[in-house]
Amino acid sequence: MGPMKSKTKKRYNEFTAEEKSAMRDRVRELKVGDADGETEVLEKIAGMSKPDREAGERIHAIIKAAAPSLSPRLWYGMPAYTKNGKVLCHFQPAEKFKTRYPTVNFSDQASLDDGDVWPVSYAVAKLTPAAEAKLSALVKKAAR
Repeated sequence: MGPMKSKTKKRYNEFTAEEKSAMRDRVRELKVGDADGETEVLEKIAGMSKPDREAGERIHAIIKAAAPSLSPRLWYGMPAYTKNGKVLCHFQPAEKFKTRYPTVNFSDQASLDDGDVWPVSYAVAKLTPAAEAKLSALVKKAAR
């Protein structure tokens, strides 16, 4: 029998700074628990860069109008909207992960099923009246 090798703990260092920040945000959210989600979401949106802030404010208003029963809260540092305590959709600002555009994303809790394949993430290049109507319809469908 050969000598026993000691187990060394390897650290996984492949997370980006943005991913690490999102994880820290989530830990803070869990520690805080159920606070005033609406206030936290509005404060988070107010602290975003101008393009993300403008999109976030408009998307927040669209979601609140389309599905007033959803509860806003932060989720990984992003504005999210819950149904029965589970995240139904969230707004991901472009600056969060240094992407080209912000997105509105739906979880598996959303009632968007349409055949065998359907989209659950939507890029928000520009909030035209048609785009706002589409987002509103998606949120209404998702929240059923």
